[in-house]
Amino acid sequence: QVQLVESGGGSVQAGGSLTLSCVASGIHFSACAAGWFREQPEKVREWLTLLRLDNTTDYADSVKGRFTVSRDDVRNIVYLQMNNLTPEDTAVYGCAACQSQRGAFYYRGQGTQVTVTS
Repeated sequence: QVQLVESGGGSVQAGGSLTLSCVASGIHFSACAAGWFREQPEKVREWLTLLRLDNTTDYADSVKGRFTVSRDDVRNIVYLQMNNLTPEDTAVYGCAACQSQRGAFYYRGQGTQVTVTS
């Protein structure tokens, strides 16, 4: 059974930083692309990052230059380093793994809450 568990969320002041972690069981990130998304009330899910098997990355314009995705193949964890946070970044952040040929992810975690205060 595949499980993704996020951690590292919390409350931070604007301008601050957080690092989120996504631990996988049942799959290995060295064999799957991974991504991070966020969900805010009354908004559609926003995909933030994509980390491919060759370690190339894509970022949404809203987080480009502030967020960094990385992978630890030994610990089987994907990280999202978030810097210069603003109140607009307040959301539930989740990770996803293993893309289909059409680009959809097979697995998603439940998410972790990030709250940025002004």
